[in-house]
Amino acid sequence: MASSGMQLLGFFLSLVGLAATVAATFMVQWKKQSQGKSYRIYEGLWMSCSGSAERTTCEFHQSVLKLPTEVQATRAVMLLSILFSAVALLVSTVGMKCTHFMDGKPDSKSITAMIGGILFIIAGLLSVGITSWYVSKIVHKFHGAHRLESFEFGTAVYVSWAGSLLSIAGGAFLGCRRCSRSESSESISVNHLLPSSTSTSTSSNPKSNYV
Repeated sequence: MASSGMQLLGFFLSLVGLAATVAATFMVQWKKQSQGKSYRIYEGLWMSCSGSAERTTCEFHQSVLKLPTEVQATRAVMLLSILFSAVALLVSTVGMKCTHFMDGKPDSKSITAMIGGILFIIAGLLSVGITSWYVSKIVHKFHGAHRLESFEFGTAVYVSWAGSLLSIAGGAFLGCRRCSRSESSESISVNHLLPSSTSTSTSSNPKSNYV
């Protein structure tokens, strides 16, 4: 039961991490610039927005080739991370103990859950790596440009980091095969002990078969 609960915890953390990664990918607050007290400019991976609290105008990026390198690379890697997480979600669902897939093959079921956890870890490493690289590019440009022309990284970066860490943690729980091994080995040892104890009891009473 402990291994099943750990798998459920890992699956829940990975699912929340996937949701955070998807939300961060399509958020517009990857870069922000403040002009005055009320006017804000935001740039995301797919669109840019500008305006104040009363009125905000957003438009999609027209050409991919005109985008900065960090935006193109971050967009591609974040989508790849989402793809890995989606595949990991399906694989781990098949391999979890609380599902009825592959019930007759406990070893294969455990390996499948471990593969799903590894895929979640890869997805988390991809998103945290590209997000950190994106932040380093923004910080480098911030120190090299004029204050009024420079951007700072926004809320989407923190959401992406949080989703990455949750995916890595959830994948680690799902990939913990040692727990399932200990549980299965314990059940096997109990099954082996039961017939031996029965045979011992019968051998100790040889006259029990006679009336």
